[in-house]
Amino acid sequence: MSDLKQMIQAKMQQPTLSCLATLTTDGKPWTRYVMAWADKDLLISFATFAESRKVAQIEKNDEVHLTLGVTDAENAESYLQIQGRAAVSNDPALKKEKWYEQLGRIFSGPDDPNYRVCQVTPYRIEYSTTDPQALPQIWEAEK
Repeated sequence: MSDLKQMIQAKMQQPTLSCLATLTTDGKPWTRYVMAWADKDLLISFATFAESRKVAQIEKNDEVHLTLGVTDAENAESYLQIQGRAAVSNDPALKKEKWYEQLGRIFSGPDDPNYRVCQVTPYRIEYSTTDPQALPQIWEAEK
């Protein structure tokens, strides 16, 4: 695994507060917070409600953008800008696999009929530091 891919994965190995942007039905950008994390292949996951606006927006246009990596502005060192394509799943096995304890505050369990897993397959990730002189390092998926 490349050093850049390792640095990117390290930023997303735990559920992390992230800003997700989608497009509304009339083509306007809309953002909201999600708790996203990625596996070793950089497949990003987060929980969502079945009837949420984001699900309807993703079903119409799967292009999404995520920003994450800063949890404390005073000690920020780096952050990620992620472009990808999203898909929403109701697969019981995936819902169980992606379940974690904190989701119990909003869903009754992995079998909750309102719980869905959204997965984003990134095709471009910019790893930026807070150094204003440094250019972002860019990871792109193989085509």
